[in-house]
Amino acid sequence: MTAPHAETAASASVTNAASDSAPDTNGPGANPPGLNVPGLQRWLAAAHPELVVAGQNLTASVIAGGRSNLTYAVDGAARPLIVRRPPLGHVLSSAHDMRREHRVISALATSPVPVPVAVDLVDDTEAGEVTGTLFFVMERSPGRVLSRPAHNVGFTPAALSRLSIDLVRHLADLHSVDPGAVGLDDFGRPDGFLARQLTTWRRQLDASRSRETPELDRLQAALEADVPETARTSIVHGDYRLDNALVVGDGDEAHVSAILDWEMATLGDPLVDVGMFAMYWEIADLPGALSAAVPSAVDAAAGYPGLDEMVAEYARHAGIAVPELHWYRAFAAYKLAVILEGIHYRFQQGGTVGDGFDQMGGLVAPLARAGLASLGTAPQPTTTESETR
Repeated sequence: MTAPHAETAASASVTNAASDSAPDTNGPGANPPGLNVPGLQRWLAAAHPELVVAGQNLTASVIAGGRSNLTYAVDGAARPLIVRRPPLGHVLSSAHDMRREHRVISALATSPVPVPVAVDLVDDTEAGEVTGTLFFVMERSPGRVLSRPAHNVGFTPAALSRLSIDLVRHLADLHSVDPGAVGLDDFGRPDGFLARQLTTWRRQLDASRSRETPELDRLQAALEADVPETARTSIVHGDYRLDNALVVGDGDEAHVSAILDWEMATLGDPLVDVGMFAMYWEIADLPGALSAAVPSAVDAAAGYPGLDEMVAEYARHAGIAVPELHWYRAFAAYKLAVILEGIHYRFQQGGTVGDGFDQMGGLVAPLARAGLASLGTAPQPTTTESETR
């Protein structure tokens, strides 16, 4: 869910808001939190009459799982749709950028990277007829999200192995896209990207502070002390992982139909994506209650390859050598911890929708300690107060 991780983004999803995962039901004609369905119907009729079905009313429901931008499944139009808008409540100044997400999926429409079909971007902040915010609409891509081990049922180990290779090759494809060729040459500032990321994330953390976070502060300082040189620049997704992809197929066949959740995309060091991917691929091995609160379908026993094989396939498909990832994995842990701290802040302010947000604050310190361990820095002994307040 963001931006947890990028350039201008500030707070992201912890589990994906997927287009075909089970929605929260709201009853016929009901408005889910943050979306005026009759207003959406009027807008659709005026702006995209080709998507209107005569005599058919729209229905919408919040897609469960997202911890960042709110995502709604909309039915009743000529094609199933998705509406995305910023979260309710506390929103950091540069976060949840609808324009950014809409622009990048539109730009990648003709690339080898599978993305949903963009429909429109709307500024509803003054009119307040649909969301009262910027929002964007896209077609709902087919497939389902694999976000926990139970979702692997029905796939053979060979299918999940091929799916994994498909997923990591799409990441290599993304990093091989020429930004200028798809109109994204001004999508970010690659020079000084990593140092600027650290500054951005410190600012995001400061904007969400409601308690002391000593482990996180130590991790920030350790990352700043040893920023690596960026060897290449590419389009960066910012939150690339299995549960930000839609999967189609069953049995012995499975492949990615669309990559989701582009709100943190920018131009920068592609190893940021590889480090984030690596952290999520092995999230079950991280300490604390992370595997329960941030579940993953990745399970070697089900057929998923190990991380070393995935990184090797990325390098082969991209035609590059991948350096040591310790710093990038620590940076991924830091970004996720900052995201969780922002979610914890929003939860305290009553600005979250759904269950599970009460657990997020307790995961910040364990993640920070994992990041310090990646850098070979032993965390100082602390009480658990900062994990539970």
